[in-house]
Amino acid sequence: MMQYHVVLEKLCLCVKQKKTEQIRSFETKEEAHEYAHEWADTLNNTFCGKHGFDVVDVDDNFVITVEVGGFIEACEL
Repeated sequence: MMQYHVVLEKLCLCVKQKKTEQIRSFETKEEAHEYAHEWADTLNNTFCGKHGFDVVDVDDNFVITVEVGGFIEACEL
């Protein structure tokens, strides 16, 4: 059975401090897609706000990317 993954691209300091998972797997692409967007929204609303998260489709998976702009200054990788 094929699995679809949602992957957090980079582990910034906010992610590490909250012990956030980096990958989650789903049985359907629709579930993965929905979760990826919900997860990105949660990260944007609960972390430091000095960088943003977005979802990019990569083949049959979803990568949560870190938006450019203050990321390196705001968090350590």
